[in-house]
Amino acid sequence: MTRCIWVLVFLLMAGTASSQVLNRPAQSSPVDYQQPRQYRIGGLSVSGYKFLDPIALTSLTGLKEGDMITVPGEDISRAIQNLWDQGILGDVDVSARTEGDVIYLTFNLTERPRLSNFRFSGISKSQGETLREKVPLQKGRIVTDAVLNSTRNVVREYYVDKSFLNVKVNITQKPDSILPNSVVLNIHVDKGDKVKVGDIEFIGNEAFKDKKLQRQLKNTKEKRFYKIFTSSKFNRTKFEEDKEALITFYNSQGYRDATIVSDSVYRISDDRLGIQITVDEGQQYFYRNITWSGNYLYDDAYLARVLGISKGDIYDQVELEKRLTYNPTGVDVSALYQNDGYLFSSINPVEVRVEGDSIDLEMRVQEGPQATINKILISGNDKTSDHVILREIRTLPGQKYSRDDLIRTRNELAALGYFDPETIGLNPIPNPADGTVDIAYSVTERPNDQISLSGGWGGPIGAVGTVGLSLNNFSTRKMLDLSEWKPIPTGDGQRLSLNVQANGKYYQSYSFSFTEPWLGGRKPNSLSVSLFKTIYRRGTGGYYSYLNEDVDDSELSRLNVDGAAISLGRRLNWPDNYFYMNHSLSYNRYNLKDYYLAPGFTNGISNSISIVNTLGRSSIDNPTFPRRGSSFTLSLNVTPPYSLFSERDDDDYEFIEFNKWMFDASYFINVTGDLVFNTRAHFGFLGTYGSGDVGPFERFRVGGSGLGGGNVFVGTEYIGLRGYDDESVVNNISDTDLISSGGIAYNKFVFEARQLISPNPAATIYGLAFVEAGNNFGSYKNYNPFKLYRSAGVGARIFMAAFGLLGFDYAWRLDDLPGGANDKRGMFHFIIGQQIR
Repeated sequence: MTRCIWVLVFLLMAGTASSQVLNRPAQSSPVDYQQPRQYRIGGLSVSGYKFLDPIALTSLTGLKEGDMITVPGEDISRAIQNLWDQGILGDVDVSARTEGDVIYLTFNLTERPRLSNFRFSGISKSQGETLREKVPLQKGRIVTDAVLNSTRNVVREYYVDKSFLNVKVNITQKPDSILPNSVVLNIHVDKGDKVKVGDIEFIGNEAFKDKKLQRQLKNTKEKRFYKIFTSSKFNRTKFEEDKEALITFYNSQGYRDATIVSDSVYRISDDRLGIQITVDEGQQYFYRNITWSGNYLYDDAYLARVLGISKGDIYDQVELEKRLTYNPTGVDVSALYQNDGYLFSSINPVEVRVEGDSIDLEMRVQEGPQATINKILISGNDKTSDHVILREIRTLPGQKYSRDDLIRTRNELAALGYFDPETIGLNPIPNPADGTVDIAYSVTERPNDQISLSGGWGGPIGAVGTVGLSLNNFSTRKMLDLSEWKPIPTGDGQRLSLNVQANGKYYQSYSFSFTEPWLGGRKPNSLSVSLFKTIYRRGTGGYYSYLNEDVDDSELSRLNVDGAAISLGRRLNWPDNYFYMNHSLSYNRYNLKDYYLAPGFTNGISNSISIVNTLGRSSIDNPTFPRRGSSFTLSLNVTPPYSLFSERDDDDYEFIEFNKWMFDASYFINVTGDLVFNTRAHFGFLGTYGSGDVGPFERFRVGGSGLGGGNVFVGTEYIGLRGYDDESVVNNISDTDLISSGGIAYNKFVFEARQLISPNPAATIYGLAFVEAGNNFGSYKNYNPFKLYRSAGVGARIFMAAFGLLGFDYAWRLDDLPGGANDKRGMFHFIIGQQIR
């Protein structure tokens, strides 16, 4: 403090705990410091304050005028301590003067400085910005020791979580040259080296080897040179979670009494830690007898079959809980009750006997009454109209509660594409008093309109530019209301798409489509209308001669394709309500001028009138990243059988005839966490009604990414096969003049392992590894579904609401194509849009 040492000595001699100074008055009766004396406070004042309230400071002392105090004594010491406890003062001393038995006290204060600014040094700008939002520093705040310590701890914990366990944080204060009694803080961070886990050792484990147990620590891994993609940084919080996961693993193997006796984290070096975990495994247990009580709706044998646990099975508490309450990959016991309205039911497994290594369980069932749905509550839909959500909901007021209907509703809402599928909330609110339940659905809107501006180069048409607009939640109902144009009317679930592709005068394509998913608004019957126009031009002197800029327009060959389609779709309730059916009527008109399309067919007009009938079933749970479920479609595209009514030449293409059969199937299984396996199978067959050859229309082209290689021809199916050039896979074409037209039968099989990386709705990202095989055949005589061209590789998918699905794959070709260029094995592919084949 700022007073003389002799005063401190005096206070100590007087038996006080104060470290402050009490001045002897200059003009007063002397104070006998050997004989404590009582005084009445005649006045209290403070001095030295600049920003603080003097009245408040005086009250903080705990003294007031008229109080009797002893000097020297503890009263003044306590008053000084009260001021110090506020943490807002840098120095406090007291001066006094006396008049008889009256004492006048003045508390001389020095305020702590206030914060005018702070900055970070020793770290990057981005890290500084992140920490600026975390530290408890605000301009104008008094800089106390507590504030400095809290700031230091926040910064240190931030870097400790990132494995910089040797981080040092030094905070220095510099007076502000402009603002009085203010300081600028410099927070200097020396991160040091990252500390990683060098060794993990287990003690006491006999049932499982160290390697097995190490694999259960998902977030705590040893640093090894071969673990390129595995993080080995140490995080105390995640280490505690891993220890719980380790016990969970032991429990799942029947070791229900397993415990971690102790654990220690020790230094191996400055940048390496060692971890030692001592476990007590206990005994392994098995199920013996399982009995049921309280069940009236279902008998013991039926419940036992659903439970699926037999005598002698390993006692697994985690699996038992899953099979009783919620099994995402199968049926569980509670689903029997909750899908029949018994929301208030419960099943409590009780260990009634433990003998040796065997456990007897009694399943105590409380069935309770059935619950009826009372109200449906919706929140979070700022853009999408309530009726768009309500028409997808399968839990309707007045119906019995069903957990399956609840989960099905979540999947239906996710399939709309308007909401983040990862955050759709389902919250049953039971009302046991009247046997009803309210169900609250919460959604998070995400952008789903897409604008595409892209360019590419491929095939003989060269550079192609694309401009597209897809409005996936459009509203024609609101178009006349100017207040709804923000910037376009949305919220009714209609889809409007416009797309333009062009390559100067050599290639242009225009398309328009509109879909109303609920025609009439009462039933899920969809109506779609689409129009398109495509123009191809090329030089008559050869396939690539149109690239010569000197070619006159009159010398260019031309193909114009105009088309329109209308389709009606509806959902089915049989065989179950996952089925749907779609019927489409389409008309395409091909106008050729000196444009070679098939032998003997270079000029004229072809007309294609066809009906497409599609039967499908889809039960996938998430359109962006499916974890479980399946989908299949079987479609038949047919034209009138002209050849059955009149004789036709093989080169008669005025009215095109064909029948095309397509089958696609996909199955998803959630292996663990966010790891998903997906298997797919695809088949396609093209035929005619008579004995003539199949024409050049509607054929299959296999290979590459499935985007058409820049030579997209309307009325052709483009099938991806990664690892091979676009449209390169074609086998045994009988007519060499039709090679460019593709095959008439194909099959393809795919297996993918997918791992979700980021569920962020703004950019959902997942990686994948795949193997696939397929082939394309030019005649049924040589069709062989087991003759396949194989490939394998890895890739990534990024779903961005504004651009749709983008994909990157690197594939390795495993087989050689007959007569093809086979020198290049590895190949990159770029994929845009959802590829279903």
